Amino acid sequence: MLQYLTKRIFLAIFTTAVILTVSYVLLRLAPGDPTRSSVIGETGGENLSAEHGAFRSNEAMRRKLHLDKPIYFGLGHWFINLAVRGDLGESVAVDPGRPVVELIMARLPVTIMLNAWAILLTYLMAIPIGIYAAVYPDSVFDRLTTVILFFLYSLPPVWVALVLQAGLCEGGLFPVFPLKGAVQSAQIGMSSWRIMWNSMSGFVLPVICLSYGGFAALSRYSRSGMLDVLGQDFIRTARAKGVAEHLVLFRHALRNAMIILITIFAGLLPGLVAGSIIIEYVFSINGMGTLSLLALNSRDYPLQMALFSFGSGLTLAGIMISDLLYVAVDPRINFSSR
Repeated sequence: MLQYLTKRIFLAIFTTAVILTVSYVLLRLAPGDPTRSSVIGETGGENLSAEHGAFRSNEAMRRKLHLDKPIYFGLGHWFINLAVRGDLGESVAVDPGRPVVELIMARLPVTIMLNAWAILLTYLMAIPIGIYAAVYPDSVFDRLTTVILFFLYSLPPVWVALVLQAGLCEGGLFPVFPLKGAVQSAQIGMSSWRIMWNSMSGFVLPVICLSYGGFAALSRYSRSGMLDVLGQDFIRTARAKGVAEHLVLFRHALRNAMIILITIFAGLLPGLVAGSIIIEYVFSINGMGTLSLLALNSRDYPLQMALFSFGSGLTLAGIMISDLLYVAVDPRINFSSR
């Protein structure tokens, strides 16, 4: 196992390096200059000192980001800072001068909480529905859930978020949930239940918007995986031996059907974080999604590279967790054979 994990860690490091190299090259080749000041071009020659000062500021920023050097030089300098000092740089546009690690750590808890609840809700609802639909195929429940889930899967998250805001948020038809923000401030005199509701109500609608698409897809995968396993010989043998039906379903069938669900988990984890960009923007949540959008709009190279590092690490971590879970659910899989 140690040999396998060591091999996978080295492979993950190499893959991350390739991803970051491609990302940096694409950032540098993209049109536009992230250091260009709005002062230049607006002075119209009337304020030469302001224009000259902006030019000098831009040149200093270009030297700081190594934009005046070839691409390979800037890339090498970024990798050296990361490997030797663990430094991802400082923000140049979103919050100038502040380390990008601090920016990410300040926004990360909200995004983690949103996505943790979304993943938990997705699996807790999708697996039972998929199992029941597989045990009773072509039943009324199976056909009804098929129609409903395909309908849910086709709905754009941004449209669903706006509809929920119009119907269930402050200023809507039924003002139950807050319109903006994930954590609402508590006021003096509030009861404990009211304070708890304030801390949770802002997560309800964003979590629904993040989870319904994955829930619809996962339930279909769960159903197809269970149907495939239930038709195999060892299930018929277990039933012929008189094994109780609940043991056949949950001890024999479900463990084998979990393989496909674990495989989907590897892509579901980074997919939810990427999808939270839209949801966080619509609900005005200060998380990783809005931070990514700010970095993209402002062309903040250090922050963008840090976010690329985080995203690639999350993807590779999801794949490694999936590999470890394979062994947990299926003893026939071992690390020596991989």
